[in-house]
Amino acid sequence: MKEEIRKSDDLEEERDDAVIGVAIRYSIIAVSLLLTVVGIALGIRMLIRPDIVVLAPQPINLPTVRSEGEQELPKIPFTDITETAGITFIHSNGATGEKLLPETMGGGCAFFDYNNDGFADILLVNSKPWTRDIAVNGLNGSDNDLPTLALYENDGKGHFRDATIEAGLEVSLYGQGCAIGDFDNDGDSDLFISAVSEGGSETQSASGKISDAAATGPNRLFRNDTGKFVDITGDAGVSGDPKDWGSSCGWFDYDNDADLDLWVSNYVEWSREFDLAQNFRLTGGERAYGRPQAFGGSYPHLYRNDGAGKFTEVSESAGIRINAPTTGTPLAKSLGLTFQDFDRDGNLDVIVANDTVQNNLFRNKGDGTFQEMAAIAGIAFDADGNARGAMGLDVACARDDSRCACVAIGNFANEMTAFYVSSPGSLVFSDQAVANGIGPSTRLFLTFGVFFFDADLDGWDDIFHANGHLEQDISKVQASQTYEQSPQLFWNAGPEAMTEYVALPPEKTGTDFAKRMVGRGAAYADIDGDGDLDVLIATTGARCRLLRNDQETENSWLRVRLQGNGVTSNRDAIGARIEVKCKSGRLISKLVNSTRSYLSQVELPITFGIGNDTVESMTVTWPDGGSQEVATTEVDREINIVQSK
Repeated sequence: MKEEIRKSDDLEEERDDAVIGVAIRYSIIAVSLLLTVVGIALGIRMLIRPDIVVLAPQPINLPTVRSEGEQELPKIPFTDITETAGITFIHSNGATGEKLLPETMGGGCAFFDYNNDGFADILLVNSKPWTRDIAVNGLNGSDNDLPTLALYENDGKGHFRDATIEAGLEVSLYGQGCAIGDFDNDGDSDLFISAVSEGGSETQSASGKISDAAATGPNRLFRNDTGKFVDITGDAGVSGDPKDWGSSCGWFDYDNDADLDLWVSNYVEWSREFDLAQNFRLTGGERAYGRPQAFGGSYPHLYRNDGAGKFTEVSESAGIRINAPTTGTPLAKSLGLTFQDFDRDGNLDVIVANDTVQNNLFRNKGDGTFQEMAAIAGIAFDADGNARGAMGLDVACARDDSRCACVAIGNFANEMTAFYVSSPGSLVFSDQAVANGIGPSTRLFLTFGVFFFDADLDGWDDIFHANGHLEQDISKVQASQTYEQSPQLFWNAGPEAMTEYVALPPEKTGTDFAKRMVGRGAAYADIDGDGDLDVLIATTGARCRLLRNDQETENSWLRVRLQGNGVTSNRDAIGARIEVKCKSGRLISKLVNSTRSYLSQVELPITFGIGNDTVESMTVTWPDGGSQEVATTEVDREINIVQSK
């Protein structure tokens, strides 16, 4: 518009000059007066513009804007009870200054009831000094002298005692993650530990001798024999390959034959020698921990349960060995793992978070094979088509429509957490992290453990983040970063809110919760029987943190513990779906699955927040497809449901 006005003014000036020139010439021939008058008249006429008609304003039909209104944030304080609860565990990562990549990645943790007394016990996965450093550190290589796994027994009131030795878990290895599941359907929870191999066929056990389990791989499987764990790795055939770096792992029944199969993710192709040979440097010349881009990818393992404690590795025939299209080498650099029946066909699908390469979504075809379709589904990359540094993840029905699946994936620093939402009942996703409030609040954090849970029991799933950087000196080269970082709790404000998720400030979560740490694995359970969910945060090279939930609401809750019949459904009922219908008409849907977060396992019982609503009915769909109506309207209690034969 300014350009058009400028051109119009220039045209008028040219016309004025012409009129004045005519007047001067005619004055010379004695008619100047007449022509001057005429010229002035013409000039005035040319300068006069048509009247501008100003129309009366017309009404505009604007779209209705949803008002956020005054939103009262709930008080959900968490109290650090690590010491008073009797948890003395300190993680060992073996770091001596060489900066080997595995030192940054552990460890995992789990809540599970190892002795069947009804209370959530604690498992903490440990690493150890590197085998070549044991003599240097003055250790003799015996289990008694090295850091081991740690098991703490819960008395039901949130107090714990160390039960590691009596349970047979005084085992030293360079552990990473854990998977809890009753693979033999005998009524107690068995234990799998993923680990880092230190050197292929030369890998040694804590005693310095080459064990049957370690001779072919680093991982361990322990069968639970009435509270005593027995290492059956060699006989079971699940130790892994000589150079594996096991990460997140989990039990699920992929072939629906009523026993649990085992998925073991692997991170990168790593060796101490290759790591030390790379010139990883921080700005300024100091050695840094390596980037995953410098290491090759890996394949996951899928172990089919054949019964009698025997497993067969079927990853190739199942179609889950994915190669990079440009190199033909293994694609995955896997850290996070969880299971979900996205398309509601009765078969558990698998989603894997990969570091610096695309994520994987494996659709279970129901015939023993999987179709990798992350790119097609829209969950492989960010909105610009780039891979991110993905760590932990979880899936939940966190929207009002129970058919929608929400996938939260924690990413590297300066990469916001992903929040993929599916269309109802489909495998088509869009990343809504910016729109729902998660993205902007997570960009500066490096997030490992991630899970959905209803922290205030209002019926809407909130999100927890365990955060922490890799480099102790990161603040020297990036002013916006710190090594220790605060955990985060994102409160789900519900479908009517303008911002779906709100990062709660310390005055709402408490100073114990907001205290900075180097967070890694994380899990939740109700450790004290009060109905709300408490949080355990693992770390690397430091003390873990147990946070008791002291939420200050009067919301109701319902806890459900399932037991499959062990004949047509696995005894843990992993893969079962529980739907609670409230009298308000709302339907809350949750899948039984303990594999979530990062290297970790949450408790098996399912907690439903009811808020100020009441329960009208509940339906359980068992893994074998059978449906069971449960007559219950009472709240603030736990109910046990056993599947009939």
